[in-house]
Amino acid sequence: MKYKVTLNGKTYEVEVEQGKAVLLDEYEALAPAPAAPAAAPAASAPAAAPAPAAAPVNLAAGETIEAPMPGNIIRVDVKQGDTVKAGQILVILEAMKMENEIVAPKDGTVAQVVTSKGSVVDTGAPLVVIA
Repeated sequence: MKYKVTLNGKTYEVEVEQGKAVLLDEYEALAPAPAAPAAAPAASAPAAAPAPAAAPVNLAAGETIEAPMPGNIIRVDVKQGDTVKAGQILVILEAMKMENEIVAPKDGTVAQVVTSKGSVVDTGAPLVVIA
């Protein structure tokens, strides 16, 4: 089998057979040519409507429960106005093929549910606010 390997700016063509390797050629690697800039369209298409803004998180309303890691929300077990106990499951977050239970850190009332089933969240994204 023949391979091209670039190492430290040099390209090596190598042929490998069972039990031995032979250097076929060695040369300076060439940088790829820069791509030509795309031509601007003659007529501008109408701009897409902006996405609706997410509901603002009212931090003054209580303690915000945040995502501990990036992942997908696969279940939301509470809704605004629900009374929760410390340790009660609020949200199930799937990350790296594992379901992680996000639980209430204290007793209280759900002031706001910021996320929804099917949402993709980053680390630190607000999920639920408990008053």
